This record gives sequence, C-alpha cells and structure tokens, in this order.
Amino acid sequence: MTGAPRERGGRGSRTPAWPEPEAQGGERCGGGWGMSAACAVSRKAQPPLQPRGEKDPPAKAMRRAPRQGPGAEEEGAAPPSGGSNGEAPFCGEQRRQQEPRAPGAKLEAEEERLEREHFRRIINAFRYYGTNMHERVNRTERQFRSLPANQQNLLPQFLLHLDKIRTCIDHNQEILQTIVNDCPHMFENREYKEDQGNGKIMPASTFDMDKLKSTLKQFVRDWSEEGKPERDSCYQPIISEIIKNFPKEKWDFSKVNILVPGAGLGRLAWEIAMLGYACQGNEWSLFMLFSSNFVLNRCSEINSYKLYPWIHQFSNNRRSADQIRPINFPDVDPHNLPPGANFSMTAGDFQEIYSECNTWDCIATCFFIDTAHNVIDYIDTIWKILKPGGIWINLGPLLYHFENLANELSIELSYEDIKNVILQYGFHIEVERESVLSTYTVNELSMMKYYYECVLFVVRKPE
Repeated sequence: MTGAPRERGGRGSRTPAWPEPEAQGGERCGGGWGMSAACAVSRKAQPPLQPRGEKDPPAKAMRRAPRQGPGAEEEGAAPPSGGSNGEAPFCGEQRRQQEPRAPGAKLEAEEERLEREHFRRIINAFRYYGTNMHERVNRTERQFRSLPANQQNLLPQFLLHLDKIRTCIDHNQEILQTIVNDCPHMFENREYKEDQGNGKIMPASTFDMDKLKSTLKQFVRDWSEEGKPERDSCYQPIISEIIKNFPKEKWDFSKVNILVPGAGLGRLAWEIAMLGYACQGNEWSLFMLFSSNFVLNRCSEINSYKLYPWIHQFSNNRRSADQIRPINFPDVDPHNLPPGANFSMTAGDFQEIYSECNTWDCIATCFFIDTAHNVIDYIDTIWKILKPGGIWINLGPLLYHFENLANELSIELSYEDIKNVILQYGFHIEVERESVLSTYTVNELSMMKYYYECVLFVVRKPE
C-alpha cells in the first residue's frame, strides 16, 4: 500500500484562459475567465459552440477570455451549447495573482506579461526534458564507473541498460516537442513568439521537471490500455451515478449540462460526452492543457503514439525491462464522438471562471477538492453554480496540495468537517461511501504502490 504519492500542486500554476460563450441566462455570481469549445482565442465573448461531430478536424487555436476589470460587466463560463466547427476546445490557464490589483490597463498589461512569461516557462520545461534526463543518466553512469572493476564486472548489462534508457529519453523528447510545436499559436488573438534568446533552451526548475514527468504518467492514467483498471476504479463510479440520476427514459442527454473541474487530460469528461451528455472539462495547468490539446485534437489513430513513462523511476524495479517498457496511446480515437456530441474544455481557475448561478445540472469532481487552498471556497462555488435540484458527485482522497508549502494558504479539513460544511450549505446527501479503493498514475509493475481509500458522495442542491 505504498508508492509514489500523487504530487502536491498537481494542477500547476495559473494563467489566463479563453473566451466565454454568451451568457445562458440567470443571475451573475461573479466575474472570471472562460473558454468554450473550439480552441480559438478572443478577448471578446464568443457565440455558443456547435456540437462536435464524428471525425472532426483538429483544432487550430485556443480561446482566451478577458479578465473583467473593476466596474466591467462580469462574465462567467457557461455550459457547452451549440457553435463552431466541432473542434475540441482548449486554451491557456489562469494564474492566481497575489499582488495588489492595479487599475484597468496597467493590471491587464501586467497580467499579460505574467501570462507570456509563464507560457514560455512551461514550453521551455517541455524542451528541457531531454537534457535533464540525460544528466540524470550520466550521473548514474559516473557512479557506476566509480565502483571497483570486479564489482562492475558483476553487472555486464548495466551500461547497456543505461543506453536503452537514453534511447527512451530521446523518444519521449520527440513526443514532447511535437506536443508544444503548436503551443505558440494556440490563441487566435495573439502569438507567443520566441523570446530574445531565439528559443534557447534554459535550465528548468526541479518543480517544473517533476510536473512534466508526472504529466507523462497522466497519459497512462487517461489514454492507455494499461490505465483502464485505474479509470474503472475512479471514473466508473462517477459515470454510474450520472447514468442513475439522469436516465435516458427521463432526460434528453444533450440538455443535461455536466461540468468536470480538474479534468486533467480530459478522459472522464470525454467519456461523459460519449454517453451523449453535454459535458465541459475545466483545467488550469498548462502541463495538462498542452498535453490534452494534443491528445484530443491531434490524435485520431488508436495507439499511434508511444511513451516511456517509467524511465524516471530508478527504484523499486523488479526487472530492468520494467523501467523501459512503453505505453501506447490513445487507446481510443478521441475524435470518434457520436454525431452531435457536445464536448468542450475550458482553461482557467475553477473559482474565477465559473460564476453563473444556477447553471449546471451536475458537477463531477475526481481527485479534485484537495487541490484547493480552501476547500470551502470550492463548496461555495459548486453551491452557487449548480441548478436547484442539481447534483454534485465527488470521488477522491484529501491529500491537500498546498499543505506545508511556504507562503501558501492551506486549510486542511477532515472529511467529517467537509461533510458538515456541505450539510450547512443545504445539500442533501444521497450517496456516501468512505472506502473506495483507487490508485493515481500507478506503475503496476513497481515494487511500491500507493492506494487511496477515497470518499464517494453524491449530494443534491434542493429544488
């Protein structure tokens, strides 16, 4: 029951997002960024998006929505609805600003500067991966060669294994470069041009490299055959509750609006859309957004790409071959949604872009609520944006991402406390299971694994 735990701060840092669909009616609860479903960025609110059809072409750009300044009309991201030419939607992230707010244009200019800086930093991390990993392998080789000759002779295959790891590193770097090739052009109303260093690759922080290596394991979890048992353990209970609460005998699936915050690489939201529900995923990590954009918009042939996600793990390998085994992705064709399917992704801070009261029929959170600085803020947002009679389905542990991090607010509540807060808001608990066993980006062949005893609950906002 041990292994590499889910990384804290697994959703990345925050930067701005993309355009909101036009308001769907209802009281505004607050302002924020939004993105809709066709991956083209504009500073203006965009019209609703068309359903995505079977075998649609890949997206050409992402959308970025304007942040509302003081006194501006407040906008919130709306549920997916009809619109453009059927491309899977994407855009940038929203960065949480810690500085005091400056007025109008000055604030916007500073946020744009920070956005560009963050965007380039994450692209640089993708490009620096190979250098970082080769340095790691070279260090291992130096240490091995420092051993007495008689000990080196006991392991004649060791250096050959390191060469195989180097080959895997080069392959991973090719995939990562492919992922970021279109990133400077992801927004239709601007390009992120190379900096004054003419695209020179700079050393990336340990934090960013750990995030990138973690993102490679997300491909296993969401888009590989090897990840199916993990998806079955944590996605399927959520999907089953959706089907139970919105059966086809009573509901027009296309009119059931479902939001998936913390969507990661988008598989849960995609599976919900595959059933015919109108589903929107939300994510704010550029590591995740770059990768999900690639899978959902650039991959159409099953198992057409290969990654080596376990080469970073030098401990707890039973066999050397386990470290260099590949995974193939995607295990399905992401473009193969049913005709008229309504699927979109948004980028940005969940609390800031979702502000439209009484909008969503269902909110599904999986391994998400512990990413909050203050989980009560998440509960408050969910209460506001759910329609009366709507449900919130949650599955996950409570590994608080900001615990013990300097200069970061972190309120760590027990499940008992969270449950009491949920009840005080007025939710009614309909389903509650406190020991749903699941893993998170597990390496099935590792000698060490983490298992989470997750809480699954379904709560309803009263009519």
